[in-house]
Amino acid sequence: MQLDDLLLRYFASTNMAEISPDTLAAGIEHCRVDLGLEEDRGKRFALWSFLHMFGSAPDLDVAFENEEDREAARNFMDLLAASESDGES
Repeated sequence: MQLDDLLLRYFASTNMAEISPDTLAAGIEHCRVDLGLEEDRGKRFALWSFLHMFGSAPDLDVAFENEEDREAARNFMDLLAASESDGES
């Protein structure tokens, strides 16, 4: 999944400045539904990561049955947090 494809699918735009709050909320809800229906582990992880970047991802124990997937999500969160704190320096 490409980021631009996800943005277009859920928000009908790749420009975040153009997305209204209502469109953002509806797109996030649509993505959460898709996450709940997705069975492919890789696609589930991509959708969860996308939601995480919007502060809307479900808890790890809800999103992932597999401990390896939960650990990968923790690593993703740690890497994202580290990259954000590096940008503050």
